[in-house]
Amino acid sequence: MNIFNLPDLGEGLADAEIREWYVKEGDTVKVDQPLVSMETAKAVVDVPSPQAGRIIKLYGTVNQIIKTGAPLIGFESESVQSSPIVKKAGGSVVGALEESEHSLNEDEVVVGVAVPAAVKTPRVLPAIRALAKQLHVDLEMIIPTGPQGQITAEDVQRASQGGKQHMGESQMEELRGVRRAMAQIMAQSHSEVTPVTIVEDADLTDLSADIDMTVHLLQAVVAGVKAEPALNAWFDGKSLKRRVFSEVHIGLAVDTPEGLFVPVIKGAEALSASKLRAKVNAFKKEVTSRTVAPIDLHGATISLSNFGTITGRYASPIIVPPAVAILGCGRAREVPAVHKGKVAIRRILPLSLTFDHRAATGGEAARFLAAVIQYLEGL
Repeated sequence: MNIFNLPDLGEGLADAEIREWYVKEGDTVKVDQPLVSMETAKAVVDVPSPQAGRIIKLYGTVNQIIKTGAPLIGFESESVQSSPIVKKAGGSVVGALEESEHSLNEDEVVVGVAVPAAVKTPRVLPAIRALAKQLHVDLEMIIPTGPQGQITAEDVQRASQGGKQHMGESQMEELRGVRRAMAQIMAQSHSEVTPVTIVEDADLTDLSADIDMTVHLLQAVVAGVKAEPALNAWFDGKSLKRRVFSEVHIGLAVDTPEGLFVPVIKGAEALSASKLRAKVNAFKKEVTSRTVAPIDLHGATISLSNFGTITGRYASPIIVPPAVAILGCGRAREVPAVHKGKVAIRRILPLSLTFDHRAATGGEAARFLAAVIQYLEGL
């Protein structure tokens, strides 16, 4: 049969999750007919058929994660020329077909990756393994209660019913889609970046109440970069090379129930206030509807996290490599403060700047933050 492997759905993504099958085994399809809806860390993409013919095998079920390049669909064998990956309008993707005489069985496919049959979970009797397979229970997610750490039949039954696990823990939930990608990126940042966070306050008392604060913050970041370009950069920790950018591409963190998205406002230094607002509005709409283009989620040279729209004063924002800095903005508040020698009620905005100390000095970071504050205060 012809094996259609999952193509790269956008700029090197490692995998995607099956959201909905549009076809079933035995169906006859046409070229470009949508086959499956796949959710990546960035978007939801329909994958069209690369050929006309009858489907004889679907590799994976709804919510299963398939690795890029792993089998997705098996077509009845025909003389079909293999084609390269082609990106089509609307974000759909066509991948390549491979001729194969072998049909992978269920034991060989685990989340879309062929694995050796010898890989076993320790301390699991064959009967327990068979029961777990029958009940669709992931043995890796079970807390064993049997002697010497063995998984018991009761453990498997409890997990299949979504019941409470030993020690009062509920059934573990696998991270998917955006949350899964976020977890991977945060782990990468923790292992690769040498972060330092400095904090300071901006006095916004004299600003107009009508000012668009998000736009004002974006423009303040541009002002900070102009004063200290070293924070607007990428850093390669392996080669110890740094690239400082003249263009300011600001990643703007957007919170959603599905996880964190960071669309990138490209060339922010050249955009007016009205154009910046239009970009922010468009990205919020696209993120909510999951229609944001993958290219708009890449290329940030510096990031902004305005977590203060919810709550919180100071933080240690996480840098996403290869960028070297992120500015976090807390919630503005009115506090008594000394101003021109007198105590007065002032409106204070807390700021937190995290930078990679391998790529930037403390002096560069401090000068950047000072320029940001000066712009915010309208000085």
